[in-house]
Amino acid sequence: MERRVFAAGAAAGLLAAPTVLRAQQPITLNGAVQFNDDHVFNRALLRFEELVKQYANRPINFILHRNSSLGLEKQYFEYMSAGRAVDYGIVSPAHMSTFSRAAPFIDAPFLFRDLNHWNQVIDQDLLSPVATEIERRARVMLIGYAGGGVRNIFANKPVSSVAELRGLRVRVQGAAIWNRTFQAAGMAPQVIAYNEIYNAIQNNVLEAGENEAAGVLHMRFFEVAPHLALTQHAITIRPICFSAQTFARLPREVQEAVRRAGREAGAFGRQAESTEDEATLVRLEGEGRLRRIPFSGRDQMQAAVAPVMAAYAREIEAENILSRINAVTG
Repeated sequence: MERRVFAAGAAAGLLAAPTVLRAQQPITLNGAVQFNDDHVFNRALLRFEELVKQYANRPINFILHRNSSLGLEKQYFEYMSAGRAVDYGIVSPAHMSTFSRAAPFIDAPFLFRDLNHWNQVIDQDLLSPVATEIERRARVMLIGYAGGGVRNIFANKPVSSVAELRGLRVRVQGAAIWNRTFQAAGMAPQVIAYNEIYNAIQNNVLEAGENEAAGVLHMRFFEVAPHLALTQHAITIRPICFSAQTFARLPREVQEAVRRAGREAGAFGRQAESTEDEATLVRLEGEGRLRRIPFSGRDQMQAAVAPVMAAYAREIEAENILSRINAVTG
């Protein structure tokens, strides 16, 4: 009897062993970024990888697909939503509008007064209603917020006032709020793919685009549009996204590590981008590749755009978010 009990116990142990071994096998997570190693988005995602490994304290394989090798941010978000190919990445809120009408609003022009206001909004978690809606509808989690680049208009001719902006053929993001606000400011906005901007300006289909310093540098927009009008019309918010389907399959300790690392990597990305912005522009100007042009009409643009922002907030039921953001002082 004792021999049979031992044999049965040994057999049970052998049957259980593969499960134990599988539990110890490394987890593989695939990330995606449009840019090269030097870009701050890439560095923020590498920081995320480093922190997850540190906090999870178990083997995890990270594979970060760089330089748009898996497409553009719109595709990354679709892949994460479907739970395939991409597990994490940085995506512009403009590409989340299918699932949340309010998502592009958190990255809208003239939403933030300055970097201090922008930081306070993020620190107070005023964007959480949008994150909750995106996770529920798109099955993608916003686990941190990178960004911090101040966006200006780069053009193939000098632009220094609202009058000189009038009729400017400028590329904007696909979200409706960008088209409406740029129209309200007197420009002629057009939506084309990000990787087509250079050729469109080179061929005079467009006269201008808008971006933060890191994007101007990486995409070499200064070669076809060397005049940078300092409109300072937006400060970027770039969520670090994570597939909810992937997240649900992870052990609890890895889930906790992903959440914590996302917050901290987002803060790292914000600090890096907001501090490097000016240095990048100074370098490009010093090398003679870009000319910064003071812009005198920001308050005038703000006044023209304000009614459009308020109307759009009502339309997408984001009035509470807008009012809470506007109420932040300091």
